[in-house]
Amino acid sequence: MEKGEKKFLKEYDISKFERPSVTVDLVIFTVIDNELKVLLIKRGMPPFEGYWALPGGFIRIDESLREAARRELKEETGINPDEFYLEQLYTFGEPKRDPRTRVITVAHYALVDSKKIKPHVTGMEEIKAVQWHHAHDLPEKLAFDHKDIINYAITRLKYKLEYTAVGLELLSEFFTLTDLQKLYEEILNEKLDKRNFRKKIFSMDIIEATKQFKKGGHRPALLYKFKKAKPSISTFKKTKFEQH
Repeated sequence: MEKGEKKFLKEYDISKFERPSVTVDLVIFTVIDNELKVLLIKRGMPPFEGYWALPGGFIRIDESLREAARRELKEETGINPDEFYLEQLYTFGEPKRDPRTRVITVAHYALVDSKKIKPHVTGMEEIKAVQWHHAHDLPEKLAFDHKDIINYAITRLKYKLEYTAVGLELLSEFFTLTDLQKLYEEILNEKLDKRNFRKKIFSMDIIEATKQFKKGGHRPALLYKFKKAKPSISTFKKTKFEQH
């Protein structure tokens, strides 16, 4: 570091500009009984006491955004962040989004298999409950701007259907074509034509048939799995799912 720069930093007045606080919020999606769910906590203290909210909190001065997201997730829901992939979503910074002070939040999201994680109340006084909620039928009382954050995450998820094998994270290892279509319909929140859907899925070359069948029903359904090698983004760019 140059001498002049050292002098500048030593004399720099950190009170010259107002400094907003920074938080992280986490949108965790899963599918339960063919319904897209989002994980919410019930706040046990003001502001918005008794309201449902996304897991999250203020970052510490010595941690990165990702470290803060992982810590808050484990502290508030008991979920081990090593069990799934966590990705930064978007930054929300409307001046009055938090009644306490000027707060900018960096939202993250993840897609998880509900069978692999068991969220629970960890004993923190400010957390009264941890539950999965239907992503398309959210509670009326949502804290802060968390409804906007969830809706933005759903939009991102819909977009990802066009260029990634997003079902890989939400489905069990083996699934039927009907299971896969129901997943896409639930995320898109609309019905898809069966024939067109299967044609598009097979053209994307992301799944392969197994030699196993799903038990139950009149006709056993063939089980599929995602291919180990994930397709490139270019494979999906022109993919569109036609509605029924």
